[in-house]
Amino acid sequence: MCTDSTRRGFITGCSAAVAAYAGTHFNTLAFGGEGGDNEDILVSVFLRGGMDGLNLVMPIGGSDRGHYEAARPSIQVPTSGENAALSLSGQFGFHPATDSWPSGTTTPPATLYDLFQDDKLSIILAAGMHEDNRSHFDSMTFMELGTPGTLATPTGWLTRHLQSASNIPDEILMPALAVGNLQQVSLQGAIDSVNMTSPDSFSLNVGPWQWRDAQRVAMRNMYNAETWLHESGAQTLDAIDLIELNSGDGYTPANGAVYPGGSFGNHLQTVARMIKLDIGLRVATVDFGGWDTHNGQGSSGGGYFYGHVEELARGLSAFYTDLDGSGSQNYTSRLAIVVQSEFGRRLVENADDGTDHGHGSVMMVLSGNATGGIHGDWPGLANEQLFDSADLEVTTDYRRVLSEILIRRMGNNQLGTIFPGYETYNPMGIVSGPDLQPDYGFNIFADGFDSGSLANWSSTTG
Repeated sequence: MCTDSTRRGFITGCSAAVAAYAGTHFNTLAFGGEGGDNEDILVSVFLRGGMDGLNLVMPIGGSDRGHYEAARPSIQVPTSGENAALSLSGQFGFHPATDSWPSGTTTPPATLYDLFQDDKLSIILAAGMHEDNRSHFDSMTFMELGTPGTLATPTGWLTRHLQSASNIPDEILMPALAVGNLQQVSLQGAIDSVNMTSPDSFSLNVGPWQWRDAQRVAMRNMYNAETWLHESGAQTLDAIDLIELNSGDGYTPANGAVYPGGSFGNHLQTVARMIKLDIGLRVATVDFGGWDTHNGQGSSGGGYFYGHVEELARGLSAFYTDLDGSGSQNYTSRLAIVVQSEFGRRLVENADDGTDHGHGSVMMVLSGNATGGIHGDWPGLANEQLFDSADLEVTTDYRRVLSEILIRRMGNNQLGTIFPGYETYNPMGIVSGPDLQPDYGFNIFADGFDSGSLANWSSTTG
């Protein structure tokens, strides 16, 4: 039995590691991190609702600027004056809200635009899914399953990464974290993931506190068997014990980082706190909704879209700043944050000063190992260059971006398992790291599986 006499209550039945290190911050030696183990952390930020990539990164020069201004007379981001675009290159600009910081800060932390200028942010133009689908639900599910066009896949792409990676120690307490009220589809089928909204609310709350000592012991006895279900239950109890011991006393972000108010900033802060516990976190998922801007998007670079981009940019920059330490606290040296949305918006604004569902959008990768700059082939905005004569064409498959992070940072080349059917990977130079030969060998569709037998797949892999 392991107990804690502080106001956090009785903590019983802790694992040996939790008992040995109770009340302290863990280090990577406690749960692996030696030899050939990979310690990089991938954080997936999904912008739900179809983010308008053409107003986040827009043309500021050349003929495409004329096409952009003609298509968006009201909602365009201007090139001069108030809310003017920030120059990324002679051809493209960044939304002005990406250079915003909280008022009242004595020494403003680095903004997202600052991080781009410091080569910590890689921007990928015209990225997305080639599948022509404008349904939010279907498009998000396709992307998160990693199988565009197929909804029957039983596991998410991040789950298959965790299952197929040979460089993640088995004894890690929390390899995957889903932040929010629901587990994201990208972690569907992951029996070793933990789901929480915040560390302070992650606890065993099943009745009066006087009962919980005995309840924990009973639950540990119940999960004392060697099946995946029992192991998952025991792992959850371990996570509850550890997090309760290391939360409840408040949290002060490092380096002057200031997270924005609201669930997005709070969820990123939760991920930062779990990373700093050093309990082996390798994958985390965070959602940020509200991007379905059919009306009232905002005129001349301002309004609703400005506020939403500002919250996104402040959250990302605060998260990076919070983790950008030195020595053992230099988490950004093994951190990759990928930001994506299910699709972009139409080039032409609608009659309600908004934009309707489109096709191509933009992706971003924020990392201490990012190469920075703008990546991808820009297709152009002339009518004959548009997808379906209406939308930005997709020239970079979103799986190409994710595959580069998996190979160069996570050390996992099992693309046939993670993205079955995708066999055209070629690095774009978004992040630095060693290149591995992609292994397309196992394909859940090509190797005798069909939608009727996919339910058995997770028990035959990993």
